[in-house]
Amino acid sequence: MNESTEAKQKIMLVDDNITNLTVGKHALSESYDVFTIPSGQKLLKVLEKTLPDLILLDIDMPDMNGYDIIKIIKKDENMAKIPVIFLTAQSDATSELEGLSLGAIDYIVKPFSPPLLLKRLETHLLIEHQKTQLKNFNDNLQSMVEAKTRTVYELQNAILETMAELVECRDDITGGHIERTKNHLSIMVNEMIKHEKYKIEMDKWGDIELVVQSAQLHDVGKISISDAVLNKPGKLTDEEFVEMKKHTSFGVEIIQKIEQKSSEKEFLHHAKIFAGTHHEKWNGFGYPYGLKETGIPLQGRAMAIADVYDALVSERPYKKGFPHEKAVDIIVEGRGTQFDPDLVDLFLEIHEKFHEVDLEYKEELKRHSEALENYVKPTGLPDWLLPFQGQQEGA
Repeated sequence: MNESTEAKQKIMLVDDNITNLTVGKHALSESYDVFTIPSGQKLLKVLEKTLPDLILLDIDMPDMNGYDIIKIIKKDENMAKIPVIFLTAQSDATSELEGLSLGAIDYIVKPFSPPLLLKRLETHLLIEHQKTQLKNFNDNLQSMVEAKTRTVYELQNAILETMAELVECRDDITGGHIERTKNHLSIMVNEMIKHEKYKIEMDKWGDIELVVQSAQLHDVGKISISDAVLNKPGKLTDEEFVEMKKHTSFGVEIIQKIEQKSSEKEFLHHAKIFAGTHHEKWNGFGYPYGLKETGIPLQGRAMAIADVYDALVSERPYKKGFPHEKAVDIIVEGRGTQFDPDLVDLFLEIHEKFHEVDLEYKEELKRHSEALENYVKPTGLPDWLLPFQGQQEGA
């Protein structure tokens, strides 16, 4: 669009002196759309319908002076961002300071030089335009950063889930355990947030969603356990159980190795706590460190309940899955010995949500089994492979 066809910027010139209004309009009308307004009251009425790009406001007017008017303008959400330049015959520093402290962007002494007035307006309007551009740029930049952060977060979570699935691929016995325990833990954590006694510690956690996601690595140490022990279709011997318990320490070591090669610390910090403390017991007879009561990190105490619940309701080669009610009873029996008593009380308030997660998983497993029974082998190549076939034929 050419400058000649662009809409002119609106200037409101407010002065009770008709001569000043005439001189000001003559000086500015070639470059701007000028509204001449003889009083503060009339200005406020005009502002109800039209907002200008800048206001030239006389200070010394009867009934309502410029200071009174700018106070009203700056308190109004719709008008507050309009730049205001004071016009006054007073040239003392006190008056100028008062005007600037009320939100004026400049102070022009009358009688003003028309070329100087024009130049001052041009400068201030350019500054306002650049401020708007900078704000828009910052807003867009913020959106871009947020979008990039979401992308990185989604990629990180995808890698994490893949690692968790890699562990479960070696452990056929506990399939789906990691996803279910993450969901159970999320239920626990969301309830814990509502309780004041956990607030101080949980405030230190940072991003709660990130903490829950990191719990998916709680069994990552199983990747270092031998297949003979990990996939044994029966109860472990004492020696085998000793080896199995090492998955907690192995998990910590694996996460520490990742830490050494990564600048990301928060996520891995929580993952390490989950891996190393989810088998600790309230009475101090857990493993691998023998931690006791609140000496066990809160993450580990919460994960212990989520982990055991899933183990109880899930089927194993050496046992049937317990009914939900029985699993709840067993956790209650462990109150104050295996589990944090306060967290058991909290679990009793939300245990039905755990049951819903379990039922949903079993329903999904049923649908998956039916899909496998009805699986039909593809008769042709998928679309994503076709371009490669074309390259090969043209070679």
